[in-house]
Amino acid sequence: MPKIINRHTELHTQLTQLNLTAMADVFADVALRAAKEGLSHEAYLSELARLEIEQRTQRRTARLVRASGLPAEKTFRTLSFSRLSPGLQLQLERLKSASFLETATNIIAIGKPGVGKSHCLAAVGYALIEAGHPVLWTSTSALVQRLLAAKRDLRLPQELAKLDKFACVILDDIGYVQHDRDEMEVLFTFLAERYERKSVMITKNLVFSEWERIFKDPMTTMAAIDRLVHHSVILDMMSIESYRAEAASQQHVSSARPKKLSSRQITLHETVPSLQGFDASYISPQEGLGASTNELVSLAPSVTENPSEDPHIDGAQSARLIATDGTV
Repeated sequence: MPKIINRHTELHTQLTQLNLTAMADVFADVALRAAKEGLSHEAYLSELARLEIEQRTQRRTARLVRASGLPAEKTFRTLSFSRLSPGLQLQLERLKSASFLETATNIIAIGKPGVGKSHCLAAVGYALIEAGHPVLWTSTSALVQRLLAAKRDLRLPQELAKLDKFACVILDDIGYVQHDRDEMEVLFTFLAERYERKSVMITKNLVFSEWERIFKDPMTTMAAIDRLVHHSVILDMMSIESYRAEAASQQHVSSARPKKLSSRQITLHETVPSLQGFDASYISPQEGLGASTNELVSLAPSVTENPSEDPHIDGAQSARLIATDGTV
């Protein structure tokens, strides 16, 4: 018996030194089960290797999630697919595969506030991490300030190199920032550095014709848009209503319903005229967007009208047209 214990201890130590911690933790139990079930040595070793790979994958995924900054619980599991059109659902299902990273394709989600743009891209981000790809989630304003600080410290190339380690960078709310010249330059530099090399995902509530509010200069605006939409998938969510506005509307209607009257109240109520014409309407806020789906300026020479086809936008003249009917 002492020899067996010593052999187990020795093997545990060796596996730990080899950083095979999963094997070290379970080899005794797996060996006992293998003996009971009459498994071959190959089957025994295969099970150990499977458990080691599974644990390493779990640790890597947890590490990538911590480093990503992704918002908690914004996954496909918690995404309300019923609010999305069949075309959008199909596009998101395809993005789960992470194949767009191979061609450095960008993803652009455009829609009014509160329609789920951020949730959709965060869910894609989690799917990329599960596939083993490092992802960074950041607000556009935070990224701009990070790059601006690096530029002032004369270490912008080093900072861009750090960002280059991420297979995909997700910029949330690019439409809410209005930059001065220095901030505009570092943002453009970032986009230009990743062009045709690494993917960027962006959420925005501004149609492309209004992007001069971000980059100020018309030529810089055109150059930035051109780099983004060349090799891109556009998730057009402009026709979706804000879920926050819907929730507020339902709450308003619910609170406006007359409460059930008691028998005594019914008696008294019958002696006075009933109220007529109660108004429970609600006007959902548009938050000053000033643009509908029909006002989208087309940026690609051609768009996919059939959602069963590949939704990529790719063309040398990509800075000229974007779908005016919401199809991509």
